[in-house]
Amino acid sequence: MYDILKIGGQEITSRLFLGTGKFSPNSLIPEVVRSSGAQVVTVALRRIDPEYDEENIASFIPKECIMMPNTSGARNAGEAVRIARLARAAGCGNWVKIEVITDNRYLLPDNYETIKATEILSAEGFVVLPYISPDLIVAKKLVEAGAAAVMPLGAPIGSNRGLKTKELIRILIEEIPLPIIVDAGIGRPSEAAEAMEMGAAAVLVNTAIATAGNPVAMARAFGLAVQAGRAAYLAGLAETQELARASSPLTGFLRD
Repeated sequence: MYDILKIGGQEITSRLFLGTGKFSPNSLIPEVVRSSGAQVVTVALRRIDPEYDEENIASFIPKECIMMPNTSGARNAGEAVRIARLARAAGCGNWVKIEVITDNRYLLPDNYETIKATEILSAEGFVVLPYISPDLIVAKKLVEAGAAAVMPLGAPIGSNRGLKTKELIRILIEEIPLPIIVDAGIGRPSEAAEAMEMGAAAVLVNTAIATAGNPVAMARAFGLAVQAGRAAYLAGLAETQELARASSPLTGFLRD
């Protein structure tokens, strides 16, 4: 039995969060969600259109999941706040992943605008999960702003390059009293397991699953990797050593 993650008053049994971009076709999403075991699924508001079921991404998300709209496309705090309010008015609930991106080359988040949006939305009762470049001071300000969790990137979004910011994420895990959810850049199940072994509360994966040869099978692999990594963290990983240490005695079994 794995421990339960609690965010915004909700008990989360799966520590793999799932993104829904890049799936072709969208009808693949329900099977991917079931295979991964994911309970929290993030969607872009611009892909939610109740008038057209075939284009409405929300219609492909199992009802038992927590749908977390994201503010993809927002270029400042004001736009992020507006998108979040529209999502809640459209019946998407009060969870929101804040994305504020002004950098068109590397798609890195604007931490300053993200803090402002988090403060406004948390005061309005949203469960706010901000996506940031990992920075301890920014994360502390997000705690003060009322964030429910902090989501640092592992590498540029969609790059599948893994945990390039590992040491910075480790600092956040050690210093921030909120769940740290590694978001963006994770490309392999082994990298998801490594993030969990470090003590991350969860990981969010999209591109690595959606663009895999078999997305359903890859979703299951990521789900298992996250479980294994969390189990290893709870078990207490053995310390690494600079020199070799024999696992069995080297003396006492031979006579001169």
